Amino acid sequence: MSSQTDHLEEKPHFNIFVLGFRPFFLASGIFSVVSMVVWMLMYVFEVQTSLGHLPGLYWHAHEMLYGFTMAVVTGFLLTAVKNWTGIQTLQNKPLLILFLMWLGARLCMLFGVEFFLPAAILDISFNVFLFIAVVLPVIKARQRRQIGIVSKVFLLALFNSFFYLGVFGLIDQGLYWGIYGGLFVLLGLVLTMGRRVMPFFIEKGVDGPVQIKNSAFLDNANLFIFVAFSINEVFFMDVAFSSYLAIPLFLIACIRLFNWHTKGIWSRPLLWGLYVSFIFITLGFLLFALIPYISVITRSVPLHAFTLGGFGLLTLSMMSRVTIGHTGRSVKQPSVWVQVAQWLLLMGCVSRVFLPLFMNDFYIETVFLSQCFWITGFALFVLINYPMLTTARIDGGAE
Repeated sequence: MSSQTDHLEEKPHFNIFVLGFRPFFLASGIFSVVSMVVWMLMYVFEVQTSLGHLPGLYWHAHEMLYGFTMAVVTGFLLTAVKNWTGIQTLQNKPLLILFLMWLGARLCMLFGVEFFLPAAILDISFNVFLFIAVVLPVIKARQRRQIGIVSKVFLLALFNSFFYLGVFGLIDQGLYWGIYGGLFVLLGLVLTMGRRVMPFFIEKGVDGPVQIKNSAFLDNANLFIFVAFSINEVFFMDVAFSSYLAIPLFLIACIRLFNWHTKGIWSRPLLWGLYVSFIFITLGFLLFALIPYISVITRSVPLHAFTLGGFGLLTLSMMSRVTIGHTGRSVKQPSVWVQVAQWLLLMGCVSRVFLPLFMNDFYIETVFLSQCFWITGFALFVLINYPMLTTARIDGGAE
């Protein structure tokens, strides 16, 4: 009897802070619902807030970029860098501290203007801590090819600093630089990671042999054009120049989609979700190209194609795939509810990006509809993934 008791006592206690994807994917799903509900109350129902001189639209954009999307990026990078380098990334107490920085900043931004200073301190500390956490293993492993990825974490810290300097009135363009700089850095990160992981995911995810290729020439061309496009959008705002640059970016993205395509994608929810997210990003470049020529296409339309269609559907599908795979389950057999959540987000994308082009008199209603789809889709994500994210791997393998 005593030996059995001793054996039970020696069994390690599982905690979700064993690897980065667990706490940050769960928190990002919950926060995406909470923040969108708050934005709905502010925008649709005109509930008064205590944001001081910070426009509600900038609060919404900041929290979706540096709150929700950064949580997804953090969970993904802490997990991916460990796989790339073979070096353990943050876990247990250090990971808990990083998580509490992120969570504290989100709560302070929710509480309003009186808490913006602690929000800034916590948020920038979180950005810097994350950068150190991912760059050190990369340097130790001498994996120079990963520097392009982790450098974007540094740029996100820089642009987030601009945002808070703008909040406190220290930089005139700080709010704008912070939001749009962060958006295009995140979009660049998505394009870089997509180019790297999509061929691997597709080859491993479909039935039968298939070989997916990338073009080095197109990759380099896309990089230079995208950097020029982003710099113009953030610092110069020349609509015509962005339109000219968006045309080759759209064409390159179309070729990439063609090179990645195989019919087996459409029978795998986790693959078609990722693929469709890149379709929305591609359409975003097309919409940017059309802004000077079609009056109903405002800048908000392609930006939401990038964020709601690209970031939203991508993160839901990516988090679902990583969670299933890293908890010892088969990525080819996700819950049917994952696909339901993906379709809800897809309908939200259509409601926010395309319906306003034809139903401008019902703009608020189309925004409200897309918000409802987003909230329901990510609420489903949380319900589906909570049991997997909060329990040990089912195969008994190491994290």
